[in-house]
Amino acid sequence: MAKHDPDLSLLFHALADPTRRSILTRLAEGPAAVTDLAGPTGLRLPTVMRHLSVLEEAGLIATTKDGRVRTCAIRPEALEPARTWIDEQRALWEARLDRLDAFVTNVMKGGNQ
Repeated sequence: MAKHDPDLSLLFHALADPTRRSILTRLAEGPAAVTDLAGPTGLRLPTVMRHLSVLEEAGLIATTKDGRVRTCAIRPEALEPARTWIDEQRALWEARLDRLDAFVTNVMKGGNQ
């Protein structure tokens, strides 16, 4: 059975939504106030706040509050577990495909398994 990492699941859940990905893309340019993030989405502020909550729970953003203004900033290091998992999967599948290629090459040459 596959090992399940709850943090990785939170991360992929957060990245699964296009609105959240667009928010992260915007935050890659620099910190932004919640109202600035909400504008381009066309969503109501409570909905955007729920999206931000998911991103914050996954560790992808950090928020600060100064008076009535809540500012969000991206935490790019939080993507490292996803990168590691994807790299592991890539290595696994590349090894499998290399073995399949060697097998097919051998069969095509008329060799034994």
